[in-house]
Amino acid sequence: MSGPMLPAGAFSGRTILVTGGGTGLGRSMGSAFLELGAKLVICGRRADVLEQAAAEMTAATGGEVLPVRCDVRDPAEVEALLAAATGRFGRVHGVVNNAAGNFICPTERLSANAFHTVVDIVLKGTVNCTLAFGKRWIAEKTPGVFLNIGATYAPTGTGYVVPSSVAKAGVLNLTRSLASEWGKYEIRLNAILPGPFPTEGAWSRILPPEVIDAYDVEERIPAGRVGEHRELCDLAAYLLSDYAAYVTGACVAIDGGESARSAGTFNYLEGIPPETWDALQARTKPRK
Repeated sequence: MSGPMLPAGAFSGRTILVTGGGTGLGRSMGSAFLELGAKLVICGRRADVLEQAAAEMTAATGGEVLPVRCDVRDPAEVEALLAAATGRFGRVHGVVNNAAGNFICPTERLSANAFHTVVDIVLKGTVNCTLAFGKRWIAEKTPGVFLNIGATYAPTGTGYVVPSSVAKAGVLNLTRSLASEWGKYEIRLNAILPGPFPTEGAWSRILPPEVIDAYDVEERIPAGRVGEHRELCDLAAYLLSDYAAYVTGACVAIDGGESARSAGTFNYLEGIPPETWDALQARTKPRK
């Protein structure tokens, strides 16, 4: 795949914050925004990881990156993040609520603390950032855009990652609710629901070797492959940009057709060989 979908300079004069922006998809999205001319703020809980990422992203793109240590579960730290970002760049134009936590586990094995930790990061963290930056935009009468990173299982639910599923469902509801309520303030909210996009950290927790050997991810996907980070980055950039000025309240799946296949009652019939279909078709032909 070649370079960015949007034209060069599409984010010139814009500042974008990516939570969880030092690693994984957050870092990939941040790098893509820098390539389009944005100034970037990244936050996370590990200062050393953020500082290294910021240095490498700056070296690779020539862009300006502000790393801020912040635990999005704490509203006071989010307010400090807002102060740092606006103190450096004047204002923030877009926020990507990407910070997350997830791991596979039978639900009956979870402790209350494990459940709450994931929900606090994914749902409460998104709420904290949305309220902090949204209230600032409303008070200053300036437009803004939120992009929330959901999951394809958020609308339907799924076992074995129930804390994440519950939290991501809340994020989708928040996206749709505030897209309606805050439209009058020129604030847009959309969500991306990614399918399988391998990252070093999340992938090892969700699909460790013991599981992935018995679980063919690509076999479940009509496109026959996992996603490339650039594909998700292009969608994220579009939804944050003025090209999507009329798009709000949207929750867009990008999963190679995985959710469409799993939703269809008879999609499992793809495994039936042609000769079986021949026999079935012959049997059901009307008799003359």
